[in-house]
Amino acid sequence: MEALTEYIATIDEPQHRERVEEIFAWISEKFPTLKAEIKWNQPMFTDHGTYIIGFSTAKQHMSVAPEEVGMTHFADDITEAGYSMTKGLFRIRWKDQVNYDLLEKMISFNIQDKADCTTFWR
Repeated sequence: MEALTEYIATIDEPQHRERVEEIFAWISEKFPTLKAEIKWNQPMFTDHGTYIIGFSTAKQHMSVAPEEVGMTHFADDITEAGYSMTKGLFRIRWKDQVNYDLLEKMISFNIQDKADCTTFWR
């Protein structure tokens, strides 16, 4: 989590900062083997040098990017959760609840799917 401290400090809105801290702490607790990193000025979690999931913040939402394979695999779940999405990310509006079950499924899927991956991206 230390790697993400500077990023979190740049979030001006206290409620948004708290939400991001809560999500990152949950990931760190649930998946203690993942490494928290900042790459391309964005917070992300990696496993054995391969990308698992990344985040970014905006005025109205937080974006979650599990790579395109993850987006395709979980498209119905993302829609069912009420999140808007593109082919590479989905958005959790600040006023919406975080669907931790969905995040857990995505992260678990990427860890398993990329277990033998030797590159950063698929």
